Amino acid sequence: MRSIWIIAKRELQSFFDSLIAYIMLVLFLGFSGFFTWIYGADVFLVGQASLQSFFDIAFWTLFFFIPAITMRMLAEEKKTGTIELLLTKAVTDREVVIGKFLACFLLVAIAIAFTLPYYITLANIGNVDHGAVWCGYLGLLLMSAAYVSIGLFTSSITNNQIVAFLLALFIGLFFHIIFNVLASNLTGFMGQLFHTLSLSVHFESLSRGVIDTKDVVYFLTIVGIGIVLAESNLAKRNLSN
Repeated sequence: MRSIWIIAKRELQSFFDSLIAYIMLVLFLGFSGFFTWIYGADVFLVGQASLQSFFDIAFWTLFFFIPAITMRMLAEEKKTGTIELLLTKAVTDREVVIGKFLACFLLVAIAIAFTLPYYITLANIGNVDHGAVWCGYLGLLLMSAAYVSIGLFTSSITNNQIVAFLLALFIGLFFHIIFNVLASNLTGFMGQLFHTLSLSVHFESLSRGVIDTKDVVYFLTIVGIGIVLAESNLAKRNLSN
């Protein structure tokens, strides 16, 4: 754990040193804040306080922002050759991947934490369903973790950041939209299968305030698969060298 935390701190610091963290925070808060209060303007007209509009826009902004964060994590190090230097240290491939995963996840978690004033403001305006709000935040964190793992996987299979970004978006598109569309248009076993694979279905369940074990397991499974595949790609590269 010490090696993982050292790598995570180094990567998190590099985000702030290169201004990536500040740009991400400003853009995320700008988009989410603008659309939350524009589409959530009915909060001021009726006595119902809800953060559903925020969760809806965050669902999309994080879909684009996370691949932009993860695209350089392994691809850039492979391109510059620093990945070989890193792996000569007393760290394993798994520790490198998990450390980088933790750094990206913490950055996204910080961005999400900065939106808590939305919750506090709405709680002072009207009656908030606190359970639904916290479940919604849990859904954002789990979704973010899943997309971070996908981004790390795509970053591990190329040394081009743009390719890693586009691949992460392409893979994420299936979980974000395509599986849900297929589930809506198919019946029987295939319809149920795509319904189970759809990330939006599991996120919507959480954002409504329902914590189901299968939703949590779904996100954690994607995280685990993404980390294992990224680690496997690093291991294959070491063997080829």
